Amino acid sequence: MNTAPHQESQPGETGGFTAGPRPPLPPKRPSVTRRIFWFLVFLVIAAVLLGGAGWFEYIMKPKFIAAYMASNIPPPTPVSTAKATAEAVPQSLEAIGTLMAVHQVTVSPQVDGKVLALKFESGDLVKQGDVLVQLDDASERADLATFQAQARLATANLARARQLALKQFGSRQDVDVQQSTLDQANAGIAKSVTEIGYKLIKAPFAGQLGVRQANLGQYLAAGTAIVMLTELDQLYVDFTLPEQDRAQLSIGQVVELRLDAFPDKVFQAAIASIDPQVDPNMRAIKVRGELANPELSLQPGMFARVGVVLPPQTNVVALPETAIDYTVYGDSVYLVKEGKDKDGKPLLDKDGKPQLVAEQVFVTLGGRFNGKVAVTKGVTPGDLVVVGGQLKLHNGAAVSLSKDTSLENPGALPNE
Repeated sequence: MNTAPHQESQPGETGGFTAGPRPPLPPKRPSVTRRIFWFLVFLVIAAVLLGGAGWFEYIMKPKFIAAYMASNIPPPTPVSTAKATAEAVPQSLEAIGTLMAVHQVTVSPQVDGKVLALKFESGDLVKQGDVLVQLDDASERADLATFQAQARLATANLARARQLALKQFGSRQDVDVQQSTLDQANAGIAKSVTEIGYKLIKAPFAGQLGVRQANLGQYLAAGTAIVMLTELDQLYVDFTLPEQDRAQLSIGQVVELRLDAFPDKVFQAAIASIDPQVDPNMRAIKVRGELANPELSLQPGMFARVGVVLPPQTNVVALPETAIDYTVYGDSVYLVKEGKDKDGKPLLDKDGKPQLVAEQVFVTLGGRFNGKVAVTKGVTPGDLVVVGGQLKLHNGAAVSLSKDTSLENPGALPNE
């Protein structure tokens, strides 16, 4: 007998087996035609977007920029100007020179001796013959006294010998011996006087003393430096020039000197001598100028920029140095002219007046003088040249004339 419990059937069950959920049906794939349609739609949209971006970037954007730039034209650059003029330009032969003393000597003793007295101080002005140093001359003065005593005795003996010779009581030889003794004594006196003079050191010429190098009580050997004596009333300036400049040199020609110690002054000298021989190594001529130094302000050894003055060059265009723009590509200036458009018609500013523009012109320069530069090519007399404010300029830039002198020196204040 089957005793298994009775199982009731549940809904969805048949024949005692339970039925599970139905598996999902696979998605229905779109047809090929539909896929091609949406692909074409995507291509059209992409083409429209790319075309619109390109149209804006390459067509509309440049127009917008051009319109913006046209409506935002910067104001003309203010500049300071000057008219180019034809002048007589000074010419000179430039060189580097050194000031030299006409008379300069190191005062030193001729003989050994101990310093008894110093009669000067460093920097003193002395005259010729002024006593500078007294050396110990006691030994020489003793020798002098000895020779003087011998001379007196020799003089007396010579007189007696001559009297005896006249009376035939003495020989002529005795007279000669006494004369020789007297001569020797006089020679000794002269030598002692000379040696005493060597011990008294004097200034050989008038001038200014340098720094004292000897002290009281110091023993000096012959030739030891005591002090430098320099005559400052007149000085030489020595310099050299290339041999090709020889034809332009002559004695008495004016020479202008500029010294670093006195940057605001120009000193004048005159050519005193020209070396007759050309240096074969340097191919240069040695020239010496002479100048007065009444204020004693110049000193030997000073560095000098030398300019031998030549006849001026006439009818040369000269511009202020601030007008020149120095670059590695060449020297140039900016000329101010009335602007013209592409058709050659005058450009007008907002007030209806002719618009001024800057035109860059390359130039050839000559010498410099008095804050000006000679221009041998590129500028003609009457041209209006920019002398201040050109740092902001370019070729064709609009400019306006200004009277503000600070433009010529950007580092200066307007009211300076």
